[in-house]
Amino acid sequence: MNERKYLTQVEMERLVGAVSTGINEHRDKCMLLMCFIHGLRVSELAGLRIQDVEVSTKTIYIARLKNGFSVQHPIQNREMVFIKKWLEIRSQYLDSDSNWLFLSRHGGRLSRQQLYRLFRKYGESAGINVAVHPHMLRHACGYALADNGCDTRLIQDYLGHRSIQNTVIYTASNAGRFRAITL
Repeated sequence: MNERKYLTQVEMERLVGAVSTGINEHRDKCMLLMCFIHGLRVSELAGLRIQDVEVSTKTIYIARLKNGFSVQHPIQNREMVFIKKWLEIRSQYLDSDSNWLFLSRHGGRLSRQQLYRLFRKYGESAGINVAVHPHMLRHACGYALADNGCDTRLIQDYLGHRSIQNTVIYTASNAGRFRAITL
């Protein structure tokens, strides 16, 4: 396996598609999508609380770690479908009265280690040729934003980076930024 540190958007679709049907299907698809769409660190994902997701206004509050800027993001329609499905069945889990958004089948919130195992398992099931881990989805978000034409400052704000130096990796490698140049 090579040392690539991000997933492509096509690989992201395969990763979400690799989640098997069953009791954890909606939870796991929801987690994968939220991690990618919002560029969440694994601890940010594990630390999401029910009150951080406002279904009526379609917003999510993200308390960024590593001294980053906390932000509110809009919830995308595709993501909202899985959030609603997850919230419908969440009450069937142990400790469903807790504030944690994502719960383990055995009670309590999912640990970082459980999330790493789940992401790796779905990466293998999807046939992705790198060992998938949660931070790859954060990088995938940054590269997808750059590929969609977002400027570096917007990506910086979106990911909650304090320093622009942590953000330029996404735009510096984006060949599409040169397409408008004619000589």
